Amino acid sequence: MLRLRTRFLAVVGALALGFVVPISGAAADPAHERPPGDQLAKEITKEVQPPRIPARPFNVVDFGADPTGQRESTEAIAEAIEAASVKGGKVIFPEGEFRTGAIHLRSDVNLHVGEGATVRFSQDREDYLPAVRTRWEGVELYNYSPFIYAEDVTNVAITGSGTLDGQADEDHWWPWKQRSNGHGGVIETEDRDKLFEMAENGVPVEQRDFGADSKLRPNFVQFYNSSNILVRDVTLTNSPMWMIHPVLSENVTVDNVNLDSPNGPNSDGVDPESSENVVIKNSRFNNGDDCIAIKSGRNADGRRIDVPSENILVHDNYMRSGHGGVTIGSEMTGGVRNVVAEDNTMSSSNLDRALRVKTNSVRGGVVEHVYFRSNDVPEIGGEVIRVNFRYEEGDAGEYTPTVRDINISDVHSVGGDFALYLKGYERSPISDVTVSDSSFSEVDTPMELEHVRNLRLDEVDINGEHYDETVNEGV
Repeated sequence: MLRLRTRFLAVVGALALGFVVPISGAAADPAHERPPGDQLAKEITKEVQPPRIPARPFNVVDFGADPTGQRESTEAIAEAIEAASVKGGKVIFPEGEFRTGAIHLRSDVNLHVGEGATVRFSQDREDYLPAVRTRWEGVELYNYSPFIYAEDVTNVAITGSGTLDGQADEDHWWPWKQRSNGHGGVIETEDRDKLFEMAENGVPVEQRDFGADSKLRPNFVQFYNSSNILVRDVTLTNSPMWMIHPVLSENVTVDNVNLDSPNGPNSDGVDPESSENVVIKNSRFNNGDDCIAIKSGRNADGRRIDVPSENILVHDNYMRSGHGGVTIGSEMTGGVRNVVAEDNTMSSSNLDRALRVKTNSVRGGVVEHVYFRSNDVPEIGGEVIRVNFRYEEGDAGEYTPTVRDINISDVHSVGGDFALYLKGYERSPISDVTVSDSSFSEVDTPMELEHVRNLRLDEVDINGEHYDETVNEGV
């Protein structure tokens, strides 16, 4: 099982790069384990390669799929995927409109949505049963299948210039998050609370079966416990919640993808979770939540699995609407390390933050070795850099988070509420943050700092004032 060997491969890969690997989020002196940012970016680029899948064509129409969209093509698509998986091949959607329920990918298959093709996913939740093993907000369970789902596969791709339309809207999927349940929550609250309680009580995953009565929205695309993954050129729109979600997976490339779902709740763009060797590049984000959110499991379930997200490169993307451009958390119990985000443009008054880390003492986890460099932020709605230990439950748990070794360089922004908003705990200050060769103009407040150790400002301008100093606040 890939999931069982992921941790081993993470350690071997890190050692091969000369990194010191703390086990189970163990604290260590970051000065002795920091990988140089340039070297890290180069090594990730070298390590992450697209899968090699035969170009042998399997046209879904030849298997009975209807290109007029008059009838559902779920079975025909499944037959084409099964045929292609025997020796590997390219399952092709030609020009036209196709209606379908859940699509389950297999190894050595490229799902190719050609120019002029639109795949519209059913609005009937019954079309996403039987339930599959998945992760929902960082907790494992059996729930509706993601619209496109792959488990325990290798060499798999979704390509083409066509469109994948989730057809989520104010009457389908989104209401479970938006409408009141009459008891102080929303429709999904009861199932959400039940799932989290099961995880905290150690209920086996096989018994966390929410099945046909679930009110927990499925993800759009999820690769689970898989490797050698490519998503390239396609457009995804109208997502029920998270859009591209690799879980416990490795060697993942997202390239030139258009992620357009600004109106839906929790419609994150790309959320690598407990995954390693991930490249997200040349893509466009317009989301109703975080554009990119790096995660690693939630609370007791995150500690049970204990697999970090690491070796992640984000470059040459364009972010518009969203809660954060590059976000770490909030499900980050397993830890996040070795992240490089460079040469991105983040520009919209509807983009709340450029770089965000969100956690608390219920989530815990270690975040370290983050490089945010050469990013252009010509317009921003809130904080340019935000690290906050008081997310949701706040300081209400026993698992103190650690955030250290955050490196920000050559970042230039206009507008926003704060240039730097950093709030740690007295017992666990945000440590070793370096900001260099950067400028933040027209911000309402230069800095809001609480429990920060070794904030190094080197050639930094905020609202025209120059900073060259080391700041310690509340430590």
